Amino acid sequence: MGIRPVTAETESAGSNVLNFGCRLNAYEGEAIRAALDAANRNDIIVVNTCAVTAEAEKQARQTIRRLRRERPGLRIVVTGCAAQVNAAAFAAMPEVDHVVGNREKLDPRLWQNVGSTWPRIAVGDIQTAPPAALPAVSHFPGRPRAFLEIQQGCDHRCTFCIIPYGRGPSRSLPLGAVAEQARSMAARGYREFVLTGVDITSYGHDLPGRPTLGQATRRLLALVPEIERLRFSSLDPAEIDDDLFRLYAEEPRVMPHAHLSLQAGDDLILKRMKRRHSRRQALEVASRLRVLRPGIALGADLIAGFPTESEDAFIRSRDLIGEAGLAFVHVFPYSPRPGTPAARMPQLAVEVRRARAAALRQQAACALDSFLAGRIGQPASILVEQPGLGRDETYAPVMMPADLEKGAIIAATIRAARDGKLWLEAA
Repeated sequence: MGIRPVTAETESAGSNVLNFGCRLNAYEGEAIRAALDAANRNDIIVVNTCAVTAEAEKQARQTIRRLRRERPGLRIVVTGCAAQVNAAAFAAMPEVDHVVGNREKLDPRLWQNVGSTWPRIAVGDIQTAPPAALPAVSHFPGRPRAFLEIQQGCDHRCTFCIIPYGRGPSRSLPLGAVAEQARSMAARGYREFVLTGVDITSYGHDLPGRPTLGQATRRLLALVPEIERLRFSSLDPAEIDDDLFRLYAEEPRVMPHAHLSLQAGDDLILKRMKRRHSRRQALEVASRLRVLRPGIALGADLIAGFPTESEDAFIRSRDLIGEAGLAFVHVFPYSPRPGTPAARMPQLAVEVRRARAAALRQQAACALDSFLAGRIGQPASILVEQPGLGRDETYAPVMMPADLEKGAIIAATIRAARDGKLWLEAA
């Protein structure tokens, strides 16, 4: 799984769409919002769910119940990965009017006809469904950077992950369509773009000529010179190709920031997760990126308390943070997902998982503080995200004067680091 399992906090794509989870959901949420606007469906509110963790599903259910209390006159439509893999459970909720699958939610006709000709449950077999067309998204209200979907689905079967069952097989989107969308977004003023998908490092295997992600990205930057800054949502260390490494070394528009889908730092646990890289390979990828792009910020996902994880295995994951030079670490206590092989393995106690997650987060906080301290006195190119806050080229948060224009890119020198952020003014 290359998708980055972001926390399940809701974020609004508009007053009528609530997204949970990853950037891909946020991207598709904007396509849904645009379809609702085009169909003039002000009577619908959409909950775009995530299935990465049990907590993500729990929060979605809580949100659905709250929406029914607060907005009783609206139709509640539930879609996303949790709806795809567990349609019956959401359909059984009395607050839910319709359940829509991940493939169906990208069909504009559905949003025109929900409540009339479309059935209450519209969830097809995503494993055999044809690939969806690239959703028509032209802007992201309230966001200073644009997401570009380049790939859907996943062909791998990590033992902890339910996402392939919610997203279907890996399918690459034609580069020409991606470039056309990027031009449209750039014309609306977006200067920074994030390539996103479920497993973007698998891009191209199903396209003529089998272009790699690195080759496709280089071509995209040539086709759309208006792109000033480019990032990747998450990279699988087993699939990073030489072209992508060279891109980090040679292309200044590719930001010095890489988020790696690592999950663990112990070889036995990685094997039981059915990951395709070893601890040594993860360290080699991190080292190569740091050599090719001095000053690069590396992020990673780590799962704490995977079934059968021993104390020694946990320590190896904890130590990976320092050995790989990670700056931004997203820690998740293991959450069993019904239907996955890991859910049938011997489970660690919930208290153990939580304690190990807390220890990993503490180690990650120390690593972040060290990285940020190294940025003091350094020049920075900062995208203003909202009044008083931006992110520099390494994706580090930067506190700044509140009167700067959102979406602007400013040059400044970092003066301080505290509270997990960089500051343009010394304490």
